[in-house]
Amino acid sequence: MARAAVSILSAMVMAGVLAGCGREAAAPEAAQPIAVQAVRVSAARPTAELQASGRIARRREMELSFRVAGVMTGLSVDAGDRIAAGQVLASLDPTGLAAAEQRASAELERARRDYARDQALFEKGFVSRQRLDDRASAVKAAEAGHSAAAFDRRWTRLVSPVSGVVLERVRQSGEVVQPGQTVLRVADEASPLVVRVPAPDREAGRIRLGAAARVRIDEATPALSGRVSRIGEAADMRTGAVEIEVELPAAPELRSGQIATVFIATETPAAAQPAAMARLPAEAILEAQGRQAAVLVVDPAGSTARRRTVTFGGFDGDDALVLGLPDGAQVITVGAGFVSDGEKVRVVDPARLSPQRTAAR
Repeated sequence: MARAAVSILSAMVMAGVLAGCGREAAAPEAAQPIAVQAVRVSAARPTAELQASGRIARRREMELSFRVAGVMTGLSVDAGDRIAAGQVLASLDPTGLAAAEQRASAELERARRDYARDQALFEKGFVSRQRLDDRASAVKAAEAGHSAAAFDRRWTRLVSPVSGVVLERVRQSGEVVQPGQTVLRVADEASPLVVRVPAPDREAGRIRLGAAARVRIDEATPALSGRVSRIGEAADMRTGAVEIEVELPAAPELRSGQIATVFIATETPAAAQPAAMARLPAEAILEAQGRQAAVLVVDPAGSTARRRTVTFGGFDGDDALVLGLPDGAQVITVGAGFVSDGEKVRVVDPARLSPQRTAAR
């Protein structure tokens, strides 16, 4: 198809040339612009990427546990269940803690009675100030003990702090659990999905907040677009790696715990960046000798061809690699061999040749 377009445009160019010759013989008329095709040069430098693997998770995932020991008599949720903030998820047998609270309440009552009795005796001069102060201190200690017992009893129920989903059920109903022992793992679904990956310390300094990232779960799934949302402030003491967090868009197919490969765009210091080679179709090269080549560039007004000498980096398949063209320059491709420096040209949209290409078939 491309060759057909080239042939058609070449024929148009030759027709223009012959027509021009006929006009010169008939009458002196202004030369018509030659139809050509052109491509725009992008001077963007190659971007480097950091590749690393990590686990997908919600930003806020937590392990829920009881503050006190006991026998777990109720566990109403399982992995995958939706939960609401304030919902009771599990409970302990309250018998032991209720007894402890009653004992603390009785000790508080006795301390208060002892204080009231000694205060009456102190007013009559039968008890010293020191003994009355000791009674007051005993009352404060008993009050603290009662508050602690009541607080512990409230911890016989495990309440969800967030609305989200149960990721894992670690313990079972009927088991004896210890303080701080994980019972459930839950995720706050109001928090975004993220991937946390390790980056070598020498690479972490070239990553910026907000940098673009591609996240791939497997070869069969299209890559997702993400962005760097956090960069660790300290390196791991064992590996020297810095944790990089990439935030992902909401996607129903993603699950906490999946392994993903992340490609993060990194910055290269300007002094270390190689010069950018532009890729052009091979037919844009008019002549090449050693490390130099010539091309025709359409001036900013889009009407005149200008010859430019560029550094030639060889051919890569059907493309030529050149250096020395400004970003956004229009380089003539099809028709370049029929145009001279300073000649008027008309850039043709290849899409307009589609009917002709179809007819040529």
